[in-house]
Amino acid sequence: MSASITVRVPAKVNVQLAVGGARPDGFHDLANVFLAVSLYDEVTVTPAHSLRITCSGPDAGQVPLDRTNLAARAAELLAARHGLRPDVHLHIAKDIPVAGGMAGGSADGAGALLACDALWGTGASRAELLDICAELGSDVPFSLVGGAALGTGRGEHLTPLEVGGTFHWVFAVADGGLSTPAVYREFDRLNAGTAVPAPEASQALLTALRTGDPTALADALANDLQPAALSLRPSLADTLAAGTAAGALAALVSGSGPTTAFLAKDADAAESVAKALLSSGTCRTARVASSPAEGATVVSR
Repeated sequence: MSASITVRVPAKVNVQLAVGGARPDGFHDLANVFLAVSLYDEVTVTPAHSLRITCSGPDAGQVPLDRTNLAARAAELLAARHGLRPDVHLHIAKDIPVAGGMAGGSADGAGALLACDALWGTGASRAELLDICAELGSDVPFSLVGGAALGTGRGEHLTPLEVGGTFHWVFAVADGGLSTPAVYREFDRLNAGTAVPAPEASQALLTALRTGDPTALADALANDLQPAALSLRPSLADTLAAGTAAGALAALVSGSGPTTAFLAKDADAAESVAKALLSSGTCRTARVASSPAEGATVVSR
C-alpha cells in the first residue's frame, strides 16, 4: 500500500443552468451544462488509525472537518462497499472558493473517492465510482469527470460534450456564501403560480462550445437561478455590472452563487477584467482561470 495519494480536482462553472419546477422529492430537474475550470483543490489521503480531515489554504476555516464533509463521506461509502475501515487522514489543500457555487465541496468528495480507491487498491470501476459520486451529491459526478458535460436529472446523469477551444474566465469571489437550498427555495418562491418549462440544453450554447467561439458562448450563457441569487444578495448586481463595464463578453452568477463568472475574449482581457473587478470594491477577490480542465487526476503516489 502506498504511503499517500494526492488527487487534483477542478472547480466548475455552469455555462447553462436550466431549472425545472420542484419535483415531489424536493429536487428540480436540470439541464446543467458544466465546464471544468483551472482552479483546483488537492486531496491527499494517508493511512491513519481513524478517519480525520484537515484543511489548508484560503477560507480553510469555513471547511467542515467532520463527517458532513463530502470527502469523509466518500471515504466511508467506498470503504463500506469493499468491506474496509475508512481509516485515513484526508488533507484538503483548498484553492476553490468555499460556498461559492463552484462545486468546491463536490470536488473534494470526488478527489477523496479517487484517492481512496488508489490507496486501497479497490479496483472500483468508473461506473461504480460515478454511482458513489451520485449518492454523494448532484455535482460530484462531474467533478470526477471534468471537461465539459450536460447534466440531466438532478445534474448527476452526464453526457460528455465536445469543446473546440480554450475559454478564459474571471471569477469574482464575494464575502460570505449563499446556501444552495436557500437559492432553490427562492427560485420556487419567485416562480410560484407560474408554469416552469421543462429544462432543455441550448443548441446555440452547445454549438458555441463545440466551435470554441467565445462571442457565441457569451450570447448563450444562462442561469435560471440568477434571479433568485440576486434577490437574496442584491449587491451581486454591482459586481456583474463592474465586470461587464471592464470589457467582459458576458457575466453571470456561477451556479447558486455568490461567485460571479465573467467570460473574456482572451487571456489578456481576463487579466484586465480581474484587475478592474478588484479595484471596483464589489468583490473580495478575483481569480483568472481557463476551461476546459481535466477531472479528478492522481498527481502523486
